[in-house]
Formats: sequence, C-alpha cells, structure tokens
Amino acid sequence: MAEGVASARSGAGRRVSASFSSTELLIAVIARLLEGCRHVIVGASSPIPGSAVLLVRSLTGGTLRPTVLGSRRNNNFTDGGVETFDLAAQGRLDAFFLSGGQIDGEANLNLVGTGAYPQSEVRWPGSFGSAYLYFLVPRVILFREEHTRRVMVPRVDFVSAPGTSPANVYRPGGPYKMVTGLGLFGFDRQRRRFTLESVHPGHSVEEIHDHTGFDFDCPQPVPVTPAPDPHVLELLRTRIREEVAETYPRFAQRLGPPAANP
Repeated sequence: MAEGVASARSGAGRRVSASFSSTELLIAVIARLLEGCRHVIVGASSPIPGSAVLLVRSLTGGTLRPTVLGSRRNNNFTDGGVETFDLAAQGRLDAFFLSGGQIDGEANLNLVGTGAYPQSEVRWPGSFGSAYLYFLVPRVILFREEHTRRVMVPRVDFVSAPGTSPANVYRPGGPYKMVTGLGLFGFDRQRRRFTLESVHPGHSVEEIHDHTGFDFDCPQPVPVTPAPDPHVLELLRTRIREEVAETYPRFAQRLGPPAANP
C-alpha cells in the first residue's frame, strides 16, 4: 500500500561513503522527518520506511508507536487496511508513506498504469486507499528510491491521488516531503511546487535536474544531505537489523558494517 510499485534502477544498498550505504542514508533521512510523531503506520512492502519508524522508536525510547503492516511483532492490528483508515479519519495517525509508478511536479500520484486509461499500456496494482489517506494524514511522506524521468514525470497519466485540492475542499492531509534515491524535497501546497532541500552524497543538483521531468525550486547553494551519525548507524546494524528481519529478512542483510556491504 505504501510503496506501491517496486523500485528499479535505484542502486539500492550501494556504499556512498566508507562508513554508510545509500540504504542507511535513506532510513536516516526518513527518520528525521518523523520528529514529533506519536503513531506512524507503514504499509506492506516498505522495508526502508519500516526500518525508519523502528529506528525512531528506539531513538525516542518508545515515544513513537510504529505499526508495520505485515509484521507480527510490530503490528497490533487484526485488519490492517480497515484500522488504518479508521485511525486516519479519527485524526490519530500522524504520518504515512505513499509512492507511485509516476509522480509529477504537483505531487499527484499514479498507481494505476501508463497510457490512456482504461486502455493502459502498463497496469500497476491500483490506487487502493491512497487518495483517502492523502487527504487525511497530516504528514504524508512520498518515498521512491528510483529517481528517473519515467517516474518523475511532467504530468501523471492517471491521478490515483491528487497532491492538492481547491480551497473549499476539507483536506487536513497532504504531501509533506518527498525522499528519493537522489535527494530530499519539500512541497509547498499553496504554490503546488516542490523545492529541493538537499542532495544526497555522491549526487549533484545537475543530476537531479537531468532525471526529473518537472521543474522544481532550488536554494543557492543546495545543501548536502547530512550523513547518519555513528549512534544511528550502530542501531541500524544491530537492533534495527534484528527487528526488521522478522518482516524483511533479505532486506535486513543490507544493514551491516562496511565489510558486509561492499
């Protein structure tokens, strides 16, 4: 539900410095965005956001309550979809993660497919509850490792979930940030526009422009995304690795010391 479409061409897990990998960096970036949250739900097939919420729980001494759908240890739900929607409607869900096969410059998401609907050339799993949660959850973090022009498009072919709404529409929720394999973006709902807030180590602003199909704002200069601090890396490679392995055993192998992640 959260990540939606499998990431390709992401270079996931590659080592971007002598001390941390791209996977560890993305987890740390997302964890910073969850500051102050009390309850965060992570949808199925979302190991990086799932690791981030478990990390924040550890860093805050349990102040954050994570619900990782698909987990037995970190999921108190009996019917994940229904209970997620109920909590969102009650205003008891602080953050959620969404993605799409296509994302455009107004933060519209496409989880249906490419081409003119209903004769889509390629079909994806579908929208499920993405629009509902996009309208109600105050801090929706868009996450997609792959950052290419086939994903970051000028205009989505089908709007599964709109990034913004008219002023007369009740909408407490919406896009907060977007995290990709290249950088961190903020989103201005009034201007309907992304701003590049930082570029990940090993990448450049020019590279992000080249791989993005829509215009976005840039500060001058664009900061480099901060590296995970040593304490965070230690937690990721020990406690969080063990916890996330219960749901994502193969992914957990990507969290480890440099020698284990060449």
